[in-house]
Amino acid sequence: MTEMPTATAVARHGAWEDAATHVVLSYDDRFLRRKVLTTAAGERVLIDLAQTQSLNQGDAFQLDDGRFVEIHAADEALIEVRGAPLHRLAWHIGNRHTPCQIEADRLLIQRDHVLREMLVKLGAELRDVTEPFTPEGGAYGHGRTQPHAH
Repeated sequence: MTEMPTATAVARHGAWEDAATHVVLSYDDRFLRRKVLTTAAGERVLIDLAQTQSLNQGDAFQLDDGRFVEIHAADEALIEVRGAPLHRLAWHIGNRHTPCQIEADRLLIQRDHVLREMLVKLGAELRDVTEPFTPEGGAYGHGRTQPHAH
């Protein structure tokens, strides 16, 4: 029986070259510590990180044999938010601690009927889209907002 390749390290976007293959993970699935994943090439790999990490499009798992497995953001069911002033809409979304991808002329959030209703009342122009989701990281470091000590 062949031992499963294991990744105990993550190489951030731009810090690695030549991925052997990739995995496609949703926003929720890109927050992990230990899990068996199947690559696009059909190989099963064990991810066994020392601590839970928030991973982004273009990061890569470094396998114990030296290969890299690139992380791709999966297409997800999202709401595209447009309208003026966009910064006001972003403030209301952030006030609800909702992950939000911020772009120059639009915001993207995961589909949620309560947020949809709030945004409509605020005058937002909404459209359902399906595309990769890479929201802003937390204010206290790389990745998602996590508990912190003052």
